[in-house]
Parts: sequence; structure tokens; C-alpha cells
Amino acid sequence: MDIFDFKDTAIIVAMVVAYILFTTWLTVRSRSKTSSEFMVGSRAMPTVVAGVLLMSEFIGAKSTIGTAQAAFESGMAASWAVLSAAIGFPLFGYFLASKLYSSGEYTISGAISKRYGRSTQVVVSLIMIYALLLVNVGNYVSGAAAIATVLKINLPTAALVTAFVSTFYFAFGGMKSVAYVSILHSGIKYIGVLIVTAVALYLCKGFAPMRQALPSFYFTWDGHVGASTIVAWIIGNVGAIFSTQYIIQAISSTKSPGAARRSTYVAAALCIPISFALGIIGLAARYLHPDMDSLYALPVFLQSMNVYLAGFVTVSLVASIFIGVSTVALAISSLVVRDFYVPYFKPTPEREFRATRVLSLVIGFVPLIFVFFAPGLLHLSFFTRALRLSISIVAVIGFYLPFFNGNRGATLGLLGAAATTTAWYLLGDPYGIDNMYIALVTPAVVIFVEKLFHWHEQKAAGDYRRSA
Repeated sequence: MDIFDFKDTAIIVAMVVAYILFTTWLTVRSRSKTSSEFMVGSRAMPTVVAGVLLMSEFIGAKSTIGTAQAAFESGMAASWAVLSAAIGFPLFGYFLASKLYSSGEYTISGAISKRYGRSTQVVVSLIMIYALLLVNVGNYVSGAAAIATVLKINLPTAALVTAFVSTFYFAFGGMKSVAYVSILHSGIKYIGVLIVTAVALYLCKGFAPMRQALPSFYFTWDGHVGASTIVAWIIGNVGAIFSTQYIIQAISSTKSPGAARRSTYVAAALCIPISFALGIIGLAARYLHPDMDSLYALPVFLQSMNVYLAGFVTVSLVASIFIGVSTVALAISSLVVRDFYVPYFKPTPEREFRATRVLSLVIGFVPLIFVFFAPGLLHLSFFTRALRLSISIVAVIGFYLPFFNGNRGATLGLLGAAATTTAWYLLGDPYGIDNMYIALVTPAVVIFVEKLFHWHEQKAAGDYRRSA
């Protein structure tokens, strides 16, 4: 099938609508009824459910369509964009999951505040909100591209549909509902990606024709991505996993520190197969459609399928959009409520719950303002991870190097990292140095320099007292 006619499109739309209606009913049925359920699912989430939720960013529309897009342009090495998460999750489980769970906090800023103080908490929260809003800009762009391809609607309309449905999911359901509905979304998405991979290989008549036709670098471990960028991706994913709000929220929803750690191993295992599948899809798209816009490297295969298969895959793409947007927006809402609304207004639990839902509606639609200014999806995705990496560096120093637990140094380090990383990204990564490395080095250097300055101040004060 090369073009969907009216009947085919109607069938696909009906399948998407039926799925949305079913998951809407599921959201209503499992909705959160208290602030505790909305934020952390009353700390009763099974390990496997938490593991799927942890993995959700890495199979969201932005990551999957973005990875296929990067593979189209740079080769199989783009698989590292998701594969590197399988490295990050076990490290997170071993070093931080239990510590963060035992802190009793469900926001990364709250956990960090116990080590550094209120000003660092506010800066962490603002940087995380900034990063996660950009994450959802990417989610809306990739989701709109997928929906617009099949349903023959324009990108603004597709983005608006994405915003309406996904905002309902998280604003109405909260963590309890999002977690369980994400199990269904993730299962559908996984199967959908495998179907696209199978169709792509069928159309290419296997892997061998691609190897013969495409440049050799498409099949090397680093491709045109480059070793430096791959290392930056690994660092970025590790850093993002260590600090991202909805990952902290997910492990905080489990039953114990041990369950929190085990959920990270589940997430790692789930990331491996899909990373290779997305690389193959990108290569196949380049082989079959070398002149098309790389953004459509994954959605292009929908129009070569039986209408019902295409409908199922479209549903899987819709599911991935909802996974990404819902978990990210829920995390932003949690930060706004926990770090700003509650400290300033000191509401009752009932008022806090109502305010959370109202704020969630606003947060769901804000990224639409920036959707059509977004650059390459994978580049944007890893820039947001670079911002979160700087928070991870500060968190690790706080937990493992208490000698450097200075509030001023941490605050200045975070502000400096946010400014320099953003500037480096906007300048196009000068000298071939990825902005990830800027985010990695800046906070540590600033904290160290501030500590030296603090020592100097103490020494000067001591000399003054002795001379007096």
C-alpha cells in the first residue's frame, strides 16, 4: 500500500479513537483520588510497573522517532542513543536509587535540599522544569509528525490533538493512573516498533542489500555519530537517569528501597532490544527513501503496510506520545507544586490536590508555543539531558563528597552549568566539543573553586582574629 485512501484512513482513525477511548476509561477507573496517589501512587507500585515507567522516556515518540531519524542520517551507531540507557539504569540502581528512596522525597530538588539548602533546591527545580519543558517540545514535534503522516492532517492540528489527550491522562489520572496505563502504552509501543522493523526488513529483502548499497560507515559502531558524541550520549543518559524528576518519582512509588533498585534493572533490560530495532528502521528508510526528510524515517513505513497493521502501529506511536508527554508533564507539575506552590501558599491537602490538577492543565499546553521552533529531535533530546546531567553531578557530590556540601558552591555551579550549556548548544557545539561535556565539567569546577575561595575567606578571618 503506497497511499491511504479515505476508507483506509477512516479505519486507522477509528482504531486510534477506540484506543484513546479505552485508555481514557482506564485512566478514569484508576485515577488518583488523593495528592499522595497523584504524586507517588501511595508508594505501592510493583517493581515491574515502576521499571516500565522508568524506561518510558527511552521509548517515547521523541526518542524512537529521533533515533530512527539519526540512524537515517548517521548509521546504526544512532542505536547508542537508547542503548546507553541500559548502562545508566543499573548504575543509578546501584549508587542512588536506595538513597533517594530512603530520603523520603519524591522530587530531586527536595532530596538535594537536604544536602545543600533551599536556594539550591529552587535552582535545581527551575533547571529541571526548563529541561523537561524542552523535552515535551520534542515529544510534541515527533508525535505530531507521526500522527500527521497517517491521518493526513497538518502539524499544528496533530500537535494540538497530542496536547489535549495526553494532558487529560496525566492531569486527571496522576502517577497512579499514568503508571498502569503506561504498561499498556509500552506494550503496544514495543510490538509496534517490532512490526515496523519486520516490515522494513521485508521491503529491503533482508539486511544484506542494505549493507551493499549504503556507505560502510552506516554499519560501524560509531558511524558518522562519532566516538565523542557516543560517549557524550552515555554520560548524558547516565546523568539524566540520575536526576530526572519522573524517574525519581517512579522509584519513590515502589514499596521499598530494594524494589526501587530492582526496577532499574527491569528498565535496563527493556531498553536493549528496542535500541537495535530503531537503528535498523533508520537504515532501511535511508536505503528505500534516500531523498526524504529524515524526520519521517519511522512513520514512512506505515504507508507500506496492510491497513490494520498500519492502524496498530499508528496506535503504538500514539501510545508512545502519551507515555512521553504524560510522564514528563506530571514531573513538571510535581516540581511546581512541591517546590513553589506548597511553600508559599501552605494549602490543605484538598486545595493542593485541586491546584495540582489546574497547574497540570497549563503545563500540558505550554510546550505548544515552542513546537515549531524545535531543531533536530535527537540533538534537542540530548541537550535536555545535558541540563539534567549538571544536577546529577551536584547530587552525587552531595551524597558521596559531603566535604563539598556548600550551598553557595552548588547554587553557583548549577546556574553556571545551565548558562554555559545553553550557550554552547545554541552556538552549535564549538570546536566539536559536545555541550554534554560542558554540563559535566562546569558544576564540579565551580563547586571546587568556591570551596577554595571559602577556605581563603576562613583563613583571612582567622588571621584577622589573631591579629586583633
